[in-house]
Amino acid sequence: MKPDRDLEKSYTDKEFVEKLRRLADCIEAGEQFEIQIAGERIYVPVRAGYSIEHERGDAEEEIEFQIKWEPKAS
Repeated sequence: MKPDRDLEKSYTDKEFVEKLRRLADCIEAGEQFEIQIAGERIYVPVRAGYSIEHERGDAEEEIEFQIKWEPKAS
């Protein structure tokens, strides 16, 4: 089992658009999405679910594009 991990990585506008475009292309094609974050390659399966979360506080607002899936049982 992989260790727990919780991190955030910032991207330039160009990098973010490229990743979103690759993600959208994979979703449309019904293909697995691959991304490397902080040195670890992540494989997002076709069965993943997608959601958008909006948070608002006194000092800022935040939108998170979320991709979630459960690991396959061994």
